[in-house]
Amino acid sequence: MSRVRERWFEIEELGFFRVPYSSMCGICGVISFSDEPVAPGPIERACAALRHRGPDHQGVWIDHARGGRVGLGAVRLAVLDPTAASHQPMQRAGGRLHLVYNGEIYNFREIRRELADLGEPFFTDGDTEVVLAACARWGVEAFSRFNGMWALAFYDAETRAGFFCRDRFGIKPLLYRADTARVCFASELRALTLLGAGGRTIDTTALMQHLRYGYIAHPATIYREARRLAPGHFLRFDAEGVHAPQSYYSPPIDPEPRAREDYAGICTRLRRSLADAVAVRRVSDVPIGAFLSGGLDSSIVVAHLAAATGRPVQTFAVSYAGQPGSDETPFARAVAGAFGTEHHDVLLSEREVLAAIPNILDHLGEPVGDSSILPTALLCEFARRHVTVALSGDGGDELFGGYWRYLGHAAMDAYQRIPQSVRQAVIEPALRFVGASKSTAAGNRARQFQKLVRAHSGDALQRHLAWSRIVSPEAEGLFRDATEAAALDHRMLELARESTFAMDPRDSPNRILMFDLRFSLPADMLQKVDLASMMHSLEVRVPFLDPAVVELASSLPSELKIDRGIRKRILADAYRVRLPDEVLDRAKQGFEVPFGEFLRGPLQELFHDTVTRAAVDSFGTLSYDAVESIYRDHLARRGEHADLLFALLSLCWWHRQGG
Repeated sequence: MSRVRERWFEIEELGFFRVPYSSMCGICGVISFSDEPVAPGPIERACAALRHRGPDHQGVWIDHARGGRVGLGAVRLAVLDPTAASHQPMQRAGGRLHLVYNGEIYNFREIRRELADLGEPFFTDGDTEVVLAACARWGVEAFSRFNGMWALAFYDAETRAGFFCRDRFGIKPLLYRADTARVCFASELRALTLLGAGGRTIDTTALMQHLRYGYIAHPATIYREARRLAPGHFLRFDAEGVHAPQSYYSPPIDPEPRAREDYAGICTRLRRSLADAVAVRRVSDVPIGAFLSGGLDSSIVVAHLAAATGRPVQTFAVSYAGQPGSDETPFARAVAGAFGTEHHDVLLSEREVLAAIPNILDHLGEPVGDSSILPTALLCEFARRHVTVALSGDGGDELFGGYWRYLGHAAMDAYQRIPQSVRQAVIEPALRFVGASKSTAAGNRARQFQKLVRAHSGDALQRHLAWSRIVSPEAEGLFRDATEAAALDHRMLELARESTFAMDPRDSPNRILMFDLRFSLPADMLQKVDLASMMHSLEVRVPFLDPAVVELASSLPSELKIDRGIRKRILADAYRVRLPDEVLDRAKQGFEVPFGEFLRGPLQELFHDTVTRAAVDSFGTLSYDAVESIYRDHLARRGEHADLLFALLSLCWWHRQGG
């Protein structure tokens, strides 16, 4: 055992136990509000489309006893308690109560004991039955008791009423389409359309958001008629129809966050919260591992997982063979060595990545604007050969200020102190001639600074949204109606202001972090990881999104997170000595393959075969001539448009599949 691990166990002595959980799943169903029965065929086809999410079992239930007006479906990836008793759809109370459920409730043992004391009987060892019993006993009040990730549908056949629910932070997806006749729901958009949900009109505002920001924020989807249930929300229905979504949880907002204890005490509390969050997520009757980039967040997860498990943990890192300058594997190996993990480096070749792109795009079922889904899917594919469950560090950047744009406000303040004549005559013209690229560290820094100077006016939220856009000013011609694009940007700004208005107006960085936690994290990062991992039947658990960790981070003033050019300051300080120095002091690197360079070389033919004039014109709001101009600029390195071009490729690929 290394010195680092010895000290770790000295400081963080915890006890742990094994418990049987349930499974990851895909769910779907139809609830009819008329006398027309639900046909099993569409539900079976939707389950087949979700089978990658749950290859171990498929179940369909139709309420034939009451006219067949409800049908539920589920596919299951058995992680713990893999017996048939925990298969879904699950029923209780003599067939009156029904549940389909995708997720894990980590504190289900405590809830089970409470329910047993109230006289509730149990016949399985998994959490699915506990979720069903909790929903039956407490209704929507049950959600506040759950610690975990979930999307579920509960139905009471006697009252013909029930509800849908999604976890606090949007780790698991739930989409639905409701009208006066019925409501359909599913874990993925493709499955939802197979339920005969109808109404496949493209939402032009959502399409524009996909191409401007790289994601579509809830409750919108690419289809006008389909909705994505917001994190921390539930949706009731009864025999008459569907009610409006309601919130049961929002991340707590402190109007004036301040450190209420000494700095060392906060660091200790932070470590304990993360240790507990990892501990409850480590249990499994199947092999479990962790993603390890060598960055701070994933290294923290691995350190706690190694301490909790007491035996070598399997860890997985990915790198691209053609980018030695951005190779993270030395940092990952340093962490793996410090904690004695069984480490796997996934070295991706250009050939492997290019061969995988069509398969990944085929799988998505809806447009995705983040090209990092490519290495994420390949990492998940490799990890699934060794484990069924993997822990990740997702959420740490949004909670503690890990992205470059969070530091941009201080940099912009310093930039604006330079005389305007110097900025306009010297610096900004020079920046236009610097080769911006995501493929090299220097080129990426130039790209980031170009973004900063383009949005130097407005308040912090305006700047943040401008820096978050994946479309540059040179590419604005893509949208035929400039007023619609401006209106979307205004709506995004209003959303950011409304969702953070109760926060201290003097603490702009915390308002930005809260907006990203509530919107871009579930719409971009968590959706990407869910699609990429479930593509390969891999369950990913997210310790940083434990409610205790989120609530602690949200209570801290931003100067403890972003300070003097240091990102995630308190997180780094909390783990000083406990992690290798090279991990604590390194600059953040993106998790990407050189998609921009591929577009300048081997992907040109695929791009032009997919993003055709006919495809672009069919959307009605985009200019194909502008697409060609943007691509030429990218080829000539007059601009770095890889993010926008990937979003276009994903959109047109999806549309060609029948979207």
